Amino acid sequence: MAERARPGVRDDLRALEGYHSPQVDVAVRLNTNEAPEGPPTAWRAELLAELAEVDFHRYPDRAATALRAAIAEHEGVEPDQVLAANGSNEVIQSVCLAYGGAGRTAALFEPTYRMHAHIAAVAGTAVVQGGRTGDLLLDLDEVRRVLGRHEPAITFVCSPNNPTGLLEAPDTIRAVVDLAPGVVVVDEAYGQFAPWSARTLVDEDRPLVVTRTYSKTWSMAALRLGYLIGPSWLVAELEKVVLPYHLDVAQQIAGRLALRHGAEMQARVAALVEQRERLAAALAGLPVDTWPSAANFILFRPRDRSGDDVWQGLLDRSVLVRNCASWPGLEGCLRVTVGTPAENDAFLAALSEVLT
Repeated sequence: MAERARPGVRDDLRALEGYHSPQVDVAVRLNTNEAPEGPPTAWRAELLAELAEVDFHRYPDRAATALRAAIAEHEGVEPDQVLAANGSNEVIQSVCLAYGGAGRTAALFEPTYRMHAHIAAVAGTAVVQGGRTGDLLLDLDEVRRVLGRHEPAITFVCSPNNPTGLLEAPDTIRAVVDLAPGVVVVDEAYGQFAPWSARTLVDEDRPLVVTRTYSKTWSMAALRLGYLIGPSWLVAELEKVVLPYHLDVAQQIAGRLALRHGAEMQARVAALVEQRERLAAALAGLPVDTWPSAANFILFRPRDRSGDDVWQGLLDRSVLVRNCASWPGLEGCLRVTVGTPAENDAFLAALSEVLT
C-alpha cells in the first residue's frame, strides 16, 4: 500500500507550541501556583457521600443549575450571570469561540498569562500584544494605542497578573473597560488573595467578564473547575459554544459543596497571605529584586546570577520553581509559589545557598 501524506493542521497553528510546565520528582514543588494543601476533610466526606447516590448511567445536568446557583449566591450575582466550565481556561476558550475567530483580534499586554494568547490563537483569533510600564503594570497610554489601532473584539487583563503578581488599580480597570471596543476579560485566577476584585464592576451594561478558578483558593486543581461572572446577555452567548454536558457530575457536586466551607478557605487564604509576606521579607534580605504580589506567588530576579543557573541550582537541591527567564520582559526572572511554612523554609534555605 502506498504511503499517504499526513494531513496538515491549519496554517496558523503550524508554529504554535503547547503549554508546558515541567513536572519533575522533587521534595518541594513550588512552580504551578497550586494550593499547598488539599480540601477540607469534611468536604471530602460530603463529596463521597453524594457521589454514592449518583445515577452514573444518566447524563449530568447540562446547565449545571445547582452549581451556578451556589456560585451566584457566593459572588452576590444572579445565576444567569455565571458560566461554569472545565477550569478558567475553558471559560476563556468559550469567550474566544463566541467573540473571537477569523477576522477578529484579541489584545493583551505582555508579560502576562501565556494561555490567553494561546487559547485565542487556537480559536482562530489574531493576537496583538502591547507592552507595560517599567514596573510591569498596565500603561494606559499603551492600552489606548493598542486598542485604538487594532479595535480588538476581546481585551485580556490579568489582575493579579500572572506571572508578576501585580494588582491593577480599580481606576485602571475602569479605564480599560471604557477604552475597549469589545469584551474585556479580567482574569482573576488569584483574585481571592487580593484586596479588591473587578467583579464589583460587573453589571448588565458593561461588556466586562471576570474569570475565577477553584484550582487555587479552593484546593481543587485536580478537578478542573472554573467560572465566569458577567452580564446575563453575554453569558447566554457563551452557552451556545460550550459542548453539551461539558461539566461532569463530580465537578458539579464538588464545586457546590466547596462553597459550604468558605470560612475555612478564607482562613487558609489569610495564612497564605501571611506566608507570602514572610517570603517577601526574606527575599528582601537576599541579592534578588522582587515585585509586590497580590497573588499566591512572588516573582524575583537574581542580581548576580542568571535565572537559568539559579533555577538549576534550586532543582539540584530538590526545589522546583517556575523559570520565567526566557519570557518577554522577564529576562532572568523566576517565580515561586507560596507553599507551606516548611516548604517556604526549604526554598529560602536552598536559594540562600545557591546565591552565596
